Amino acid sequence: MMTSVDPARWTGPAQHTDERAVAPVPPAADPFCVPPPGWESAAPGTPLRSRDVTIAFLGRIPLQARAVQLLYRTADMHGEPAVTCSTVLVASDAAPSLARPILSFQCAIDSLAPESFPSYTLRRGAPTTGEVVQLEILLIANALAQGWAVSVPDHEGAQGNWGAPREAGHCALDGVRATMRHGAFDVGRRSAVGFWGYSGGGWATSWATELAADYAPELHTVGAVLGSPVADPELVFRRANGHFFSGLAGLVIAGLIRSYPTMRALVDEHVDEPGRMLLERAITWPTRPAITRMAFKDFGKHMDVSLAEFLELPAMQQVFADIRPGLGRPAMPLLVTQAVHDQIVPVSAVDRMVDGLTARGTRVTYVRDRLSEHFLLHIVSGPLVLQWLTDRFAGVPELSSSTTTVRSVLMPIRRLRNAIRMLRVCGRVLRGAPLTGRRHR
Repeated sequence: MMTSVDPARWTGPAQHTDERAVAPVPPAADPFCVPPPGWESAAPGTPLRSRDVTIAFLGRIPLQARAVQLLYRTADMHGEPAVTCSTVLVASDAAPSLARPILSFQCAIDSLAPESFPSYTLRRGAPTTGEVVQLEILLIANALAQGWAVSVPDHEGAQGNWGAPREAGHCALDGVRATMRHGAFDVGRRSAVGFWGYSGGGWATSWATELAADYAPELHTVGAVLGSPVADPELVFRRANGHFFSGLAGLVIAGLIRSYPTMRALVDEHVDEPGRMLLERAITWPTRPAITRMAFKDFGKHMDVSLAEFLELPAMQQVFADIRPGLGRPAMPLLVTQAVHDQIVPVSAVDRMVDGLTARGTRVTYVRDRLSEHFLLHIVSGPLVLQWLTDRFAGVPELSSSTTTVRSVLMPIRRLRNAIRMLRVCGRVLRGAPLTGRRHR
């Protein structure tokens, strides 16, 4: 006698397709991003679909790496079932490995629009929109040149919930789980796992480090790099509003409206109609258009109270408290980098975050750079970050915390040598050459 299958239960296996020659479409219109029936019952980190894709620098120069995108089950900020996508890469000329390290790289998405997700912007044929993600591929390539597997999750989730607490951490951790369960990257339970993110990606990485021990205790997490993390979103909002990067302030508010009914009520009560329309439009803009169209915008001019009074409202303070990272106790060692003269993320906020982490027992190597600003530090800190991650993957212990303020993270000289090696890998990317430089006989 035939038995019926409960359509509400995930039965698997994940469907795999080859889309290396297929032009990408934005996630909102991509059938791949629609989960199959019963996905809610799957365990967090379960691959639901997979496909081979081609990754390209600025959408034009193919990267010499095997790339597989995974749609997988994860959880939203409340722990409810959700889905998102991760792009998993291994260099085409990487040596075989029994337990290849896994790096989860959280991109600086900083947008609510699906067109800014790395699963779209990293693919060959994606439009060159000025997204930071399309430049971060050079850092990803340098991680691949180390022989690591790199998971690049859409850490805002399928809806683009930028700023939502915990959700980005769930997406990153479940992206690693999905990478392990897919079984095609020489990775497994023995693989060491690290995390790296800068700015908005550093914010997401902060949540991954705080949640890892409880949410994904089976992962062998060995360290994480938080580059200019958004340690205090309220201070970032106050600094950005009315200045060139006020678009980031607008995106924060637009994102929080999605995640918090109390935020929607505050906006409806205190923001005028033109201001509300602007926030609605901001939801659809990728990062660069959002910044340029809202540059120097003072959102206080759209409110019936002063901006200071709006930010001090108890409901607003509760939201800021909920989205502020760095209040837990990550079990893994951290490297935190921050520009002293950062024009977006105040160094004082990162100082306080690091002080709190170390006071609660987390081992933090904190490096403050005097010469860099927000964007430059992302580039010049690469040699330091890659060496630090290499040591963690090799099992070199990080025994104590330290805080140093340096003229430039590129010093000492040995770090300049690492920078030269990074430039060579970037050259290979631009030539479409193999990334590791290994010679095959």
